[in-house]
Amino acid sequence: MQFKIYTHLHRVTYADCSNGNHVYYGRYSYFLEEARGEFFRYLGITFNDYHKNGYLFPVSEFQLKYFAPAEYDDELIIECNITKFHGARLGFGYRIKKNSSLIVVEGETLHGCTDLDNNVRRLPPNLKNCLKLYIANGTK
Repeated sequence: MQFKIYTHLHRVTYADCSNGNHVYYGRYSYFLEEARGEFFRYLGITFNDYHKNGYLFPVSEFQLKYFAPAEYDDELIIECNITKFHGARLGFGYRIKKNSSLIVVEGETLHGCTDLDNNVRRLPPNLKNCLKLYIANGTK
């Protein structure tokens, strides 16, 4: 199954960097969250909207692999795509690049879908419909 890619831009701030002028490794999780949140906003409904409707998407797995440093004032291209989309599970893959092609980081997050009391719920039907636009060969 092939998935379409959502792209988000992030300019590295001074606050993102360590003393060595490289992005602090812990900041990349924020970049992925930012891209994922903007992807949902692009689809027309925010995480906050889902929360108000009784849905949460807690992270159950998080993985990153570092290839090159990003530095202050770099413009990063954050690519986000769906890797899992089934029942109560939703996964995202990420690639962060700079200078259009240099891969800085690749990663993945896996999320469950729960209610406000942390009981497992199936993915909301409206989210499934929105995500179908980003899935080239149907759902799985």
